[in-house]
Amino acid sequence: MSDKPTVLFVCVHNAGRSQMAAAWLSHLAGDRVEVRSAGSAPGDEVNPAAVEAMREVGIDISAGVPKILTIEAVRESDVCITMGCGDACPVFPGKRYLDWKLDDPAGRGVEAVRPIRDEIKTLVEDLITEIAPGPAA
Repeated sequence: MSDKPTVLFVCVHNAGRSQMAAAWLSHLAGDRVEVRSAGSAPGDEVNPAAVEAMREVGIDISAGVPKILTIEAVRESDVCITMGCGDACPVFPGKRYLDWKLDDPAGRGVEAVRPIRDEIKTLVEDLITEIAPGPAA
């Protein structure tokens, strides 16, 4: 891993879990980590309930755009994290792969998304402690 680790969050639509995870990591780690997210079948927009749930904690993901997962994105990342959706990432030696088993927020209201948002925050905080400890820049 380089001085500044790169983390890629992957879920099918790149519209909920991976968008929230990327936002939490950017928010909590500052410029200590390069953050990416993608999906194997990107949706048309970020899940409105995820947008609202993140807005409640002061993080705006409304401008997010779901992106397609590419081999290059995996190759250029130090850590690849799938969001419990069974996605198969291309495997490259020397990469770290994690699977966070999280409920899918698709089709759910903000009340159901809040616990997912909070679980993602806890997982991201643990990840930061592991790969980029220290104060945010």
